[in-house]
Amino acid sequence: MPDSNRVDLLKDLDARINAAKMVSDPELKLNEHHSGAHLAWRMVIELVAGIAIGFGIGYGLDVFFGTLPIFLVGFMLLGFVAGVKTMLRTAQEVQVREMAKADEQKED
Repeated sequence: MPDSNRVDLLKDLDARINAAKMVSDPELKLNEHHSGAHLAWRMVIELVAGIAIGFGIGYGLDVFFGTLPIFLVGFMLLGFVAGVKTMLRTAQEVQVREMAKADEQKED
């Protein structure tokens, strides 16, 4: 009989500890901050990568054909457009994720 009493006490203690952990979680706020910074860097890298790839392709074609500024400018603009499209897709992805979180919180 004393063993079942100890098990009940341990289960009660475990439940109280888990409840206390759920109430205040300061690490959650820290992770939200870093995820925002991570998202910002991701979007910047997507834009810069698009421009850099456009620059590389344009410069390579200009060197190959001997028409230095034509393809360089054109492909840099195309790279910029591709980078912006990728950034917008990322922003839409984040928006859908946030809306799903908001819906989950409404249901709870």
